[in-house]
Amino acid sequence: MLKMAYFCKIAYLKKSMASETFGIEKKKVDKELYDYQQKDIDKIFGVIEEHPENYNLLYQLPTGGGKTVIFSQMTREYIQRTNKKVLILTHRIELCKQTSKMLSGFGVRNKIINSKVKELPDQDDYMCFVAMVETLNNRLNDEKLEIQDIGLVIIDEAHYNSFRKLFKFFEKCFILGVTATPLSSNIKLPMKDNYRELIVGDSISSLIEKGFLAQVNIYSYNVGLTNLKVGMNGDYTVKSSEELYSNYSMQEKLLTAYYERSKGKKTLIFNNGINTSVEVYYTFKNAGLPIRHLDNTTSKQDRKDILKWFKHTPDAIVTSVSILTTGFDEPTVETIILNRATKSLTLYFQMIGRGSRVLKNKDEFNVIDLGNNLARFGHWSTAVDWKQIFRSPDFYFENLLSDEDIERDFQYQMPPEIREQFSKSEDVTFDIEEAYDIVIKKGLKSKAVLEWSMEQHVKMCVENSEDVFDARILAKELKDDISSRIKQYSYCISKSTKNYRDWLEEDYSRKLRMEINKEF
Repeated sequence: MLKMAYFCKIAYLKKSMASETFGIEKKKVDKELYDYQQKDIDKIFGVIEEHPENYNLLYQLPTGGGKTVIFSQMTREYIQRTNKKVLILTHRIELCKQTSKMLSGFGVRNKIINSKVKELPDQDDYMCFVAMVETLNNRLNDEKLEIQDIGLVIIDEAHYNSFRKLFKFFEKCFILGVTATPLSSNIKLPMKDNYRELIVGDSISSLIEKGFLAQVNIYSYNVGLTNLKVGMNGDYTVKSSEELYSNYSMQEKLLTAYYERSKGKKTLIFNNGINTSVEVYYTFKNAGLPIRHLDNTTSKQDRKDILKWFKHTPDAIVTSVSILTTGFDEPTVETIILNRATKSLTLYFQMIGRGSRVLKNKDEFNVIDLGNNLARFGHWSTAVDWKQIFRSPDFYFENLLSDEDIERDFQYQMPPEIREQFSKSEDVTFDIEEAYDIVIKKGLKSKAVLEWSMEQHVKMCVENSEDVFDARILAKELKDDISSRIKQYSYCISKSTKNYRDWLEEDYSRKLRMEINKEF
């Protein structure tokens, strides 16, 4: 009787195992998908059922919306539904490891194809592979490796153009590109050329409203960027950015902004150049602040140690270049500082997205913008017509505000510590454009605007000083105010070359000192 029961039990187990899909195990994570995630999965499977192969679909969801969770669940379901294999492509080794870990949590047995994998003798043991784009491209071109029976290819961070070279190897597959920003990293290679349609997920504002993303407070500091150069990739060059952001005045502006908006908060600083980031490190370190520096030359162990320190130190600051924009998730970040300008909408969303994770005691975060990025792209949570951008990327780029247009609208605000030095002056503001309109109506020479402006500056210096020496020292504190007024004046007269503005500033400052001397 016992023997019969034993054989019945074995037969039952064999039958149960046979009914399970090969390569799919019991989930290791007790994770229920959110309604918006399941809704999007259903939409994507609807397209797959209609076009099971030789079709390229793009899916957009904001950073923090759970793209990896969505395509991990999709991988599980796709294997169960079709009994075909899935290949997931990433552009960085960190993303490979994170994706593999997530898939394992969802009960999908998977293998990473990295630089150590030369062949795949065990490929029949897996239904899912995670690969670095460059590694896989090399193996496929060398014909050293062939992955058989792939039905679905999922491309993470699909806006990177490096993935395009692999499409020819998977022409019979269903290709799903996943990105937060369906805008190609190369403006000459639009995504619409490689994807047939776009499915747009929940917006940032919707995810904030539902409590899945944190609210953001953005503080923008005006920065003159007209000296920055744009490179072949369409973004500002590292060299011109370093010249601006490594100088003393910009380092001081950054430190001041930190003290005003982020002191004591866990802060992540993004830069466009290693030299700038190193300067930031020393500026903050010399101020006695807890800071570490990271770039792509940092060893794996040092990076691991720094990120561990960052995680467990409440007021920690990390200054970095490029490497933390993707594949990095630290929900405890309270402030993001954009210590750089960018023309990349993707990078703008990626950088801010690093602070958008919600926690039990965190439902908002700060962004300090030192690159006029808010003026260029709009607020992070403002609705974006991704389908329009996907269809007509050229139209989007053509309508981006230029740096000159952005700076034209700058309104200089005297910092509190400088305003305190002119406390006896009732008003320290001067509207150049309004003064210019009056001058033109009266038929006066345009330089009368600068004469009126200088009269106010002289008055401010004199009434807040005891002697000519004090007044001339105070005049030096007006450097940024003078620069702002000269810039606005040059826009009014449509003569805004840097050399002309520099000459006007020098001439204005010299005459200001002379006029101050006359008053004593």
